[in-house]
Amino acid sequence: MSTTTVRHSSAISTQSQRLVAAISAAILGAALVYFAGFSPIAAVHNAAHDTRHSAAFPCH
Repeated sequence: MSTTTVRHSSAISTQSQRLVAAISAAILGAALVYFAGFSPIAAVHNAAHDTRHSAAFPCH
């Protein structure tokens, strides 16, 4: 019997893949902050505002 080692390509992460993931996360985060901060929907803006205060993050 011979045993073979199976490598999963999804477990191997290259530096370029990490960079793409980091940039994507930064863009998504900035879009969410922009949407919550400038939303004309009062409930969305107030929820983000209250969350910042509950985390002791100064926002004004």
